[in-house]
Amino acid sequence: MSEGKLPVDIGIGLNTDMVVSGNIGSKKRMDYTIIGDGVNLASRLESACKTYGTHILISEFTYKQLKSTYYTREIDLVIVKGKTQPVAVFEVLDYHTEESYPHLNDALRQFRAGLADYRHGRWKEAIRAFEEVLEMNPADKTAKLYVERCHHLQEKPPKGEWSGVWVMEEK
Repeated sequence: MSEGKLPVDIGIGLNTDMVVSGNIGSKKRMDYTIIGDGVNLASRLESACKTYGTHILISEFTYKQLKSTYYTREIDLVIVKGKTQPVAVFEVLDYHTEESYPHLNDALRQFRAGLADYRHGRWKEAIRAFEEVLEMNPADKTAKLYVERCHHLQEKPPKGEWSGVWVMEEK
């Protein structure tokens, strides 16, 4: 931005899994590609960056393989299109500075508290926690999403037992 250029604004989805890779096609048209459930989940995470207002989302499978300490926060438990089992999704926050995300450590603690309340169906307490995150950083789109979700769930409580799992309808 200092040079008058807009920052690169992209979303990245990462997943660790077994995949099939290789050349697919005919002699006239050959493409090297990667296919499999692992690729599909990474693609869903990349798309989910828009929903959550994030830049880097990783699956629980990638999170478990990390060998160093990264600033992360669990974002959600989701069931992606075409699957039945929930997957924990994490946001990587290492690229942030105090300027791009003020009070990051305090906000992460508060976000975790809000997520715990959300998962236990304590909508009012969750809203309060996520609103505190927004007071520290009004640009936190994920906290804003959770405030909206909790208001919706207060008005239309889920049927049956609440599991805290969100079903992603979009690809």
